[in-house]
Amino acid sequence: MRRSHGTRQGTRSILSRSKTQRSRLFIRRVLHPYEVGDRVAIVINGAQQMGMPHRRFQGRTGVITGMQGRAYIIAVKDGNMAKTVISRPEHLRPLE
Repeated sequence: MRRSHGTRQGTRSILSRSKTQRSRLFIRRVLHPYEVGDRVAIVINGAQQMGMPHRRFQGRTGVITGMQGRAYIIAVKDGNMAKTVISRPEHLRPLE
């Protein structure tokens, strides 16, 4: 059988949630007002599939550079390369 190479391959532990956290949606995280220039941490919520960034960016920090519909555009450094991530606010946490 051929090995799959989808966008969510190898995410069993990254996207899984504990039993107490399943089906919980933190409304404060969804409704948090982000501004351009805010620093955020990308923490993927496996229960929300829409607007989920690639698993490569789990745990990374970046700066919000704009909006695209309901999602935010985040500038992230991946090694020495500057990359753009588009993510909805369910997968972001504010940093001070």
